[in-house]
Amino acid sequence: MTVERAERDTGTRDSAPVTDTPDSPDPRRWKALWVCLVAGFMTLLDVSIVNVALPSIQSGVQATPSDLQWVVSGYALAFGLTLVPSGRIGDVLGRRTVFVVGVVLFGLASLACGLAPGSALLVVARLVQGAAGGVLNPQVSGLIQQLFRGAERGRAFGLLGATIGISTAVGPVVGGVILDGLGEQTGWRWIFFVNLPIAVAAVVLAMRWLPDPPERDRTRRIDGDPVGVVLLGAGVLGILLPVVESGRGGASVPWWVAVIGLAFLVGFLAWERAYTRRGRSPLVDLALFQVPGYASGAAVGTIYFAGFTGIFFVLTIFFQQQLGYTPLLAGLAVTPFAAGSAVTSAIGGRLVSRFERSLVTVGLGIVLVGIIAVDVVLGTVHGSSLGWWLAGPLLVAGIGSGLVISPNITLTVDRVPVDRAGTAGGLLQTGQRIGTAAGIALVGAVFYSGAASGQGLQASAALRVAAVLVAVALLASALDLRGRRRRARDA
Repeated sequence: MTVERAERDTGTRDSAPVTDTPDSPDPRRWKALWVCLVAGFMTLLDVSIVNVALPSIQSGVQATPSDLQWVVSGYALAFGLTLVPSGRIGDVLGRRTVFVVGVVLFGLASLACGLAPGSALLVVARLVQGAAGGVLNPQVSGLIQQLFRGAERGRAFGLLGATIGISTAVGPVVGGVILDGLGEQTGWRWIFFVNLPIAVAAVVLAMRWLPDPPERDRTRRIDGDPVGVVLLGAGVLGILLPVVESGRGGASVPWWVAVIGLAFLVGFLAWERAYTRRGRSPLVDLALFQVPGYASGAAVGTIYFAGFTGIFFVLTIFFQQQLGYTPLLAGLAVTPFAAGSAVTSAIGGRLVSRFERSLVTVGLGIVLVGIIAVDVVLGTVHGSSLGWWLAGPLLVAGIGSGLVISPNITLTVDRVPVDRAGTAGGLLQTGQRIGTAAGIALVGAVFYSGAASGQGLQASAALRVAAVLVAVALLASALDLRGRRRRARDA
């Protein structure tokens, strides 16, 4: 009964004008969910939609390989760093208010990206765009918890998980369609401009269907833990910067900077512990990692996102620059992954309660088999027919991916107390976004390493790095599976 009462309190705190009890749920909840999912899809789509446009961006603004990696990984990094503080602010000011602010900021940053005259301004605008995505997305998971109960909540989170997986996979296709229709010379700008009508519609519908913000409690202090934010940001930046800059063909940032970044992360952990002992609200609630299954599930998600998002970065550029594919053909060539993921994402949400961590472990194994098959095909098939030969292996990898993302989210937060569920979800997304940034930086550095020496793009080597990352995620999932079975036997 305590959990039910906590859930009821969570559901009504930010929606006072609406009667929201288990007997009378908010009648607008499904409309509100679709508004949230469309806006979330828009922000997550921008993680991968630019991949297919990178060659066009490179020629359009004379970007270096390092600039291109920052266009992609900088977005994911800024996205991840703003998730947790924004979730806390949404709890205090109202999720609709912060949601609308995030959508507006995302639309303005998209406009700036499309108008950018050079690579430097484009990278800055992408950082702002990523930060806006991080402001918006915690409100989506928070609103699901607020508006839905019981089995409906499971269905809603399943749709969110499917949105996360599908948005990343279909980005290259959407980008290819836009570039094919509007031309490669300026079409890449419309990849950003297309967000504007979506943002306007999301704001209008959010004001109509999302719950009203609560009455502001002036005595309640917004504790953003600014020192924690700075320490975490400096740590992650220090670790990523040497990797990203190595894409120039010679590390312009020394690798010992990564050691300084690691020191910042150690300082961050120490600060969070001290901050908690003082009775304050830390950026990261370290007690969450003591919840059975949470730390291992978060690790699986972070490592997996580092691995599988690098596949699209590698293949979409390789298809265009090495095989002469148009952006549309390059996007269509990776469509089998999106198709497989779309089908099994829906299935995985229904099967996870039955098969639990076994389902995720099997899914990761299938993804790994698919990536290895892609690498084999790359080494044996040459010429324009390569895209057709890769359709089968990519479909296999996509089928596996759909069994990983949404079920892993469900399992990771399964035993988290309700009063910390929002923070737990924000941390999980933070890990996914940072994993994406780190993975693309690492895979991209390997991918471009041969170009600097005149050997061409190292697609096969980069895919092997992605395969290793997925294999590590598989190992983490298998260890978690063993731990869960041991706990079940002991119980």
